[in-house]
Amino acid sequence: MAAKGREREKEPLDSVHQNAILCETILKERRSQKLHTDFSINPFMKPHVLTEKAMPRHPYEDAEEDPTFLKMIHGARLEPTKKYTHPQTESQEIGWISTPLIVQDRSDRRLHFARQNSEITKYMDAAWRLKEQTQNFG
Repeated sequence: MAAKGREREKEPLDSVHQNAILCETILKERRSQKLHTDFSINPFMKPHVLTEKAMPRHPYEDAEEDPTFLKMIHGARLEPTKKYTHPQTESQEIGWISTPLIVQDRSDRRLHFARQNSEITKYMDAAWRLKEQTQNFG
């Protein structure tokens, strides 16, 4: 008996069932649709610059610039610290505050340790320079 159930073929759908399926599909599509009427250029994409024609009939010298569009384009090109007050992601938190905590004072010997050369370091510097010169000529 189980074999008979598997062998049974599907009956072809009549026009009433096909219309019901179509209506249900359209209702599902309309539920998830959203009408967009406000369009603008993505400020994060580099705009494609097209050259003008060689002999234009209508020169664009009299065209006015849209200040809001220019502000949006220039704002998109700023670095994140100038765009936002706080970091937007976890990885932006590293290095967000890039100003030093204290002013560097090279004369203060407590914080600045100048490079000091001894006899051995002077000898090794000269040896490394001589080795680099012989490799360049050899």
